[in-house]
Amino acid sequence: MIREGVGIEDRGAQAAFFHALAEPTRLALLEHLESGEHRVRDLVDHMHLAQSTVSKHLACLRDCGLVTVRTEGRASWFALADATRLATLFADAEDLLAASGASLSLRDHDHDEMGES
Repeated sequence: MIREGVGIEDRGAQAAFFHALAEPTRLALLEHLESGEHRVRDLVDHMHLAQSTVSKHLACLRDCGLVTVRTEGRASWFALADATRLATLFADAEDLLAASGASLSLRDHDHDEMGES
């Protein structure tokens, strides 16, 4: 059930959170971070995207509290803020899609959008 009595500020925060999850590249970054902490350079190499693009998406995910960052020397290391809850969220999303009769999974959509199989 959607919470009753939620203020407009809370709805704005929720909208920003779901906006962060609505972009296939950000979903792919979150999926890759499930394997552990990674440097920006590692994520750039894995995603085959420009560093500025990866950094922009990571900033969005960080601003929404989905990832954390720590600095070590000149490197920035990113990790999931709460891997367990994020895995639960994705599992719940898959369940909602299945219950609605949708045949497309989030992970399938993510790979199709990026031109992968």
